[in-house]
Amino acid sequence: MARIFVFYHFFNPDPVVSAVLLSELSAELVESGWEVTAFPSNRGSSEPSKEYPSSEQWNGVQIQRVSRPPLQQAKASGRLLNALWMLAAWSFRAVCTRQSPDAILIGTDPIFSVAIAPVWRLFHPRTKIVHWCFDLYPEAAYADGILPKNSVLDSIFTALMKKSYRACDLVVDIGACMRRLLHTYNPTMHSATIPPWALSEPRHVLPTAAVERSVLFGERQLALMYSGSFGRAHSFEDMLELMRHLRDSPSIGLVVSTSTNVDSTFRAAITSDDDNIRFVDLAPKGQMEQRLAAADIHVISLRKNWTGTVVPSKFFGALAVGRPVLFCGSRDSSLAALIEEFQIGWVLEPGNAAEVAKSMRAVLNDLASMEAMRERCHQVYQDNFSRAAAIGQWKTRLQEVLTRTDLA
Repeated sequence: MARIFVFYHFFNPDPVVSAVLLSELSAELVESGWEVTAFPSNRGSSEPSKEYPSSEQWNGVQIQRVSRPPLQQAKASGRLLNALWMLAAWSFRAVCTRQSPDAILIGTDPIFSVAIAPVWRLFHPRTKIVHWCFDLYPEAAYADGILPKNSVLDSIFTALMKKSYRACDLVVDIGACMRRLLHTYNPTMHSATIPPWALSEPRHVLPTAAVERSVLFGERQLALMYSGSFGRAHSFEDMLELMRHLRDSPSIGLVVSTSTNVDSTFRAAITSDDDNIRFVDLAPKGQMEQRLAAADIHVISLRKNWTGTVVPSKFFGALAVGRPVLFCGSRDSSLAALIEEFQIGWVLEPGNAAEVAKSMRAVLNDLASMEAMRERCHQVYQDNFSRAAAIGQWKTRLQEVLTRTDLA
């Protein structure tokens, strides 16, 4: 029986998406005969005052939680101190662990988690080290304006990441554009692309939630929706330009379903003439599926300078329920490539709002084509991005890591 340690900040029952995915993967590995031990924090991702048991078992996974102070993840200082605390605890675990695990799996929360790889390589040279890269740092810090390029800190972090990635036997990215950035650190690294799967995977295309749709969109015939967080990685300018091109098509509307602290600049940019855009709060817990099923097209946004640092998981959630995607971002993004390869939506970038608006009007005049696109989106998801497909790839890759001798 192979033993694997999982290092990620949060774990079941925490609801944050990446924690759910790591938890599901861990449980599936147990089903396949692995002995899995996870080492998350004892604090909740959004409720740091909430404390989980120090030790428990869930679906066969042994959970040994790291006790840390209740510092706020939402604050930069708290996020940094939490990261230092967790990385120190995981590194100390490498020093204290006598029986080496066959493999360790490192996530990307907290930031720079992969920095523990060289420590584990030093104390456990035979242990295979796998990194699942959800978010890429320091690139995300560059994009956010937190860390200036060509600075002393930049040089330090770049050197640290080079050493960390070289200590890994396998780096799993979630998109081709992320892989290109990763290979700048180590051109010869062993890598694989395994995108995150959706949390909800209906067996068939979700039918339109008629009541929810009526509440949100009224009598509009083509419903676009942006649902989820809206922060510094997201842009609204192209979205707004598109809807202004569509003012002469009153049957098309956009609903932005997000938290009340959505980027104030987006709300401030809306004028009385933008009556085809509406803001609503996020759906209450347990009603998210109905909210998603109310729309015809799901809108996803990622600023160009964030390309390759993250991949919005809501992309896969939209396909899973059978909805095409309008991606507001760079054509260099892996999402744009997937949209064009599988014909599952549209790419909106600076300068082509009029062209996309024309496509929206064409869909409005041929709603039967929308039904066909829904079926295609659902099938593309099932064939390429489903939970079963992704976990199957994970099991194959991990087995390869254990048996290969030319790694690291």
